[in-house]
Amino acid sequence: MMEILKGPHLVYFADPMCSWCWGFSPVVAAIGREFGEDLPIHPVMGGLRPYTKAPASDSDIRTIRSHWEHVRERTLQPFDHAFFERKGFVYDTEPGARAVVVMRRAGAAAALEGLRRIQAAFYAQNRDVTDLEELVAIAAATGFDPGASRAEFAGEDALRETRQDFALARRVGITGFPTMLAGIEKQYAIVTVGYREPAEGFPALRKWRASVNRR
Repeated sequence: MMEILKGPHLVYFADPMCSWCWGFSPVVAAIGREFGEDLPIHPVMGGLRPYTKAPASDSDIRTIRSHWEHVRERTLQPFDHAFFERKGFVYDTEPGARAVVVMRRAGAAAALEGLRRIQAAFYAQNRDVTDLEELVAIAAATGFDPGASRAEFAGEDALRETRQDFALARRVGITGFPTMLAGIEKQYAIVTVGYREPAEGFPALRKWRASVNRR
């Protein structure tokens, strides 16, 4: 994917069930407002816990709760802690990532909006975004046809495209989410590895964008 992107752009490696990515969501929106089409954001699904089969253990739940509390304190993003009343939840991040990959076929903006809605559904509304019908409903609210989404989310092409996203993240050495890169002509610079507020990251991003304009 990164090999075919033209002009200055950002590549955003994320996962819809990554709490720090949910915390970073307003920052992504702020970047979009500031730079707009001048610096498009292309989301790539990194694969936080794909293909998980076993229910989350008590230790897993304690770790998740700790992450959520840290993200809420740092970012003020909302969380519905009713999630922790679930029993036997299988924390498989692949279905949500696959839904974003399919929505990306309609463009990066559609994928970013789909990602944001899946994040909000999971973290702020305690909806099960590992469930196909929940993902279809979220896609419908984003403007996609439910019947087409249901078929595409379950299709072999979507499974393959999602694996390609995960492989791309591994190939370029992404080890955590959120990660954002700024690129032009196959040359990339790190914008952030992990959460950063606009005041921390925007000056460097503005400087990089200005340097590109002078080329």
